[in-house]
Amino acid sequence: MYKQDLYHIVEDHIKPNVLSRMNRLKKWEYGYNKEHDIVVISKTGQIGEIYSIQNLLIALPLAEDVYKCSKKKEEQRWKVLEYPSELNKIKTVYDWNERPVEFKEKWYEYINREFVRREEGYWFYSNGVPTYITGSQYMYLQWTKIDVGSADFRESNRLFYIFWEACKSDSRCYGMCYLKNRRSGFSFMASSDTVNQATISRDARFGILSKSGADAKKMFTDKVVPISINYPFFFKPIQDGMERPKTELSYKVPSKRLTRNSIKETTEDLQAGLDTTIDWKNTGDNSYDGEKLKLLVHDESGKWERPDNILNNWRVTKTTLRLGRKIVGKCMMGSTSNALDKGGSNFKKLYESSDVTKRNRNGQTSSGLYSLFVPMEWNYEGYIDSYGVPVFDTPKKPIKGIDGEDIDIGVISHWENEVDGLHDDQDGLNEYYRQFPRTEKHAFRDEAKESLFNLGKIYEQIDYNEDLRNTNVVTQGNFQWEGGIKDTRVLFVPSKSGRFFVSWVPPVTLQNRYNIKNNVKYPGNEHCGAFGCDSYDISGTVDGKGSKGSLHGLTKFSMEDVPPNLFFLEYIARPQTADIFFEDVLMALVFYGMPILAENNKPRLLYYMKRRGYRGYSMNRPDKVIHKLSVTEREIGGIPNSSEDIKQAHAAAIEDYIENHVGLLNEGYGDMYFQRTLEDWAKFNINNRTKHDASISSGLAMMACNKHRYTPVAKRVVSQVSLGFRKYNNTGENSKII
Repeated sequence: MYKQDLYHIVEDHIKPNVLSRMNRLKKWEYGYNKEHDIVVISKTGQIGEIYSIQNLLIALPLAEDVYKCSKKKEEQRWKVLEYPSELNKIKTVYDWNERPVEFKEKWYEYINREFVRREEGYWFYSNGVPTYITGSQYMYLQWTKIDVGSADFRESNRLFYIFWEACKSDSRCYGMCYLKNRRSGFSFMASSDTVNQATISRDARFGILSKSGADAKKMFTDKVVPISINYPFFFKPIQDGMERPKTELSYKVPSKRLTRNSIKETTEDLQAGLDTTIDWKNTGDNSYDGEKLKLLVHDESGKWERPDNILNNWRVTKTTLRLGRKIVGKCMMGSTSNALDKGGSNFKKLYESSDVTKRNRNGQTSSGLYSLFVPMEWNYEGYIDSYGVPVFDTPKKPIKGIDGEDIDIGVISHWENEVDGLHDDQDGLNEYYRQFPRTEKHAFRDEAKESLFNLGKIYEQIDYNEDLRNTNVVTQGNFQWEGGIKDTRVLFVPSKSGRFFVSWVPPVTLQNRYNIKNNVKYPGNEHCGAFGCDSYDISGTVDGKGSKGSLHGLTKFSMEDVPPNLFFLEYIARPQTADIFFEDVLMALVFYGMPILAENNKPRLLYYMKRRGYRGYSMNRPDKVIHKLSVTEREIGGIPNSSEDIKQAHAAAIEDYIENHVGLLNEGYGDMYFQRTLEDWAKFNINNRTKHDASISSGLAMMACNKHRYTPVAKRVVSQVSLGFRKYNNTGENSKII
């Protein structure tokens, strides 16, 4: 059974007595509540359920006045409320003003109720469950005309709008960065909210950007303008210019030439305009630079290609949404992702820097935006039931879909069948993943053309591991000396903040095993496996970043109780000082009792080990006999990374391991569970190895475990040796000495 993790309801986050008292007094204010670390989207002063969506806690309004379209539970669902025919005949506020007072008074309550729903949201029963939608979604469902008429109610869109409302209400937030699947309806939803906000805002400007100027214009003319035109008269402000403009929609008072007669017009006809505009701009780094915006819609942000750069543009447009420290506008950004070298890389950086769990001291994310990812199974056409809920699992009997068609297979099974059919077309598979992702990694899946290794097998393993993410195949933690006393026993301590990721721990009998030879300590489990390491020498760097230290442990076949060919340890981190990293590495070696093959072009780690008395744990380079080693290599061990032969051998070792132990194998899937390493292999560039710490160290671990493959073999020289025996020619009567 599929278990969704897009959102969950948080129980008992606020003490019951506090919640009850605040609700009774209607004291909950719209916006971020610092005391309880929640974002309140209720405008009634009362809150009900608290949703956690992408780690953002959002307090919904308290359920009241819930609409029930039918007494029968199974018939309760969203339905567009009928627009009275008498009001439908009225097209403008001028027509309304001409109607008699009695007529107006008849409809005041109806119109007022629509404004309240627009502001506070709307409750209705769906299959017996009270369901809340925000005012923005109510306007989208009830009053927005899209290409197919009225929009369908979908649970995924309900969560999207709740999250968007939280972004709007949170004073720390500049908006949302929405990672979506294809045909999710984002463009229409963004257009709908643009018109919704613009028609109630004074002296404001609303902007639209897309992957190209033509796309932005199309969104404006084909979506925004028709939505505005089809609003009911009581939501439609006075509009200046053409009814269907091409560049700017202006809610201003049309200029009139004053005449003798026009001066006599009643004040009722001289209504004030909003002085609000909606327009679009050509795509570019400096689009909307220097403007002040109430809302910026960023459509297809993951598809900006050179020379246009979404990161550069966001740095510029972010300033259009604030005055000093105060955020006065919001950005609604949404897109599928292109391949990483076609704009996807920049969008990925923007998305990752919008994680609500990673904030600066001002309480803001690095980008200022809040990231939201809705997996494809929530919003895949043809797999939404009549209540707007996704059909995740294959039903026992067909379910009626929102389009009236029967659904006899679950969306998960359908997706898996599509994926299985594309296994022989890696680029096609990656494109399908990007368009219909089930995970964030799918959404940012890269093209296969430049990969050195078998990308198909790597991604098979990555996907398999994703399905195992809720199991305990990998444990996070740290190593420490027993009792804090160095050079004794090493213990592994699980910790959620640990720097080590471990998939296998040796039996107690194998832990901390060592041998003493000539008063030198050697690892006792050298026959069981080995480590590879890509070290660093300098604690700090100018930019505060620098490459990470990387350590990998790999087993090999042995007669011990050890699983063969298993990557059992991954360490990719850069602690505050290099000495912490060195001690981490040393403790791992001691705990597992295995040697290490490390790069000696950054020798501080190896000198550290020798100084501590662990030179015996440092392997010599396997491609040279001992008398051919340099003075430094004899002193500390290790292997250089400069040799072209070493580079090729290193890459070949990874390639061989992937072919034999990664992805779908004859006996099932491989047991390589470290995602960061797999992703590093997928991007590995042999000509630019500096960015691939995980690939370096994992490849060295493979070379260490298979050192016999690299042992130099002396050339055989054949020469004639005289044994001192005479040879005779025995033809004829007498033998003759040759």
